[in-house]
Amino acid sequence: MQKKIFVDGMFDDAVAGKVGAAVKAVAGVTECVADPAKSQVKVDFDEGAAGVEDAINAAIASAGVTVLG
Repeated sequence: MQKKIFVDGMFDDAVAGKVGAAVKAVAGVTECVADPAKSQVKVDFDEGAAGVEDAINAAIASAGVTVLG
């Protein structure tokens, strides 16, 4: 499944790199692209993995970025 997550606080490539690395470390995530210009994180993940969406949001927050919505 692919999901677009809008975020606040990802203003440059350095922060986007931290967000991407944190999300890619989540079990069940197959791909992640963090785009600071769009304030958006695109994530491909296995929706069958238990708690994966909550884990993705927690990973984004651990990088110092706020998940919107």
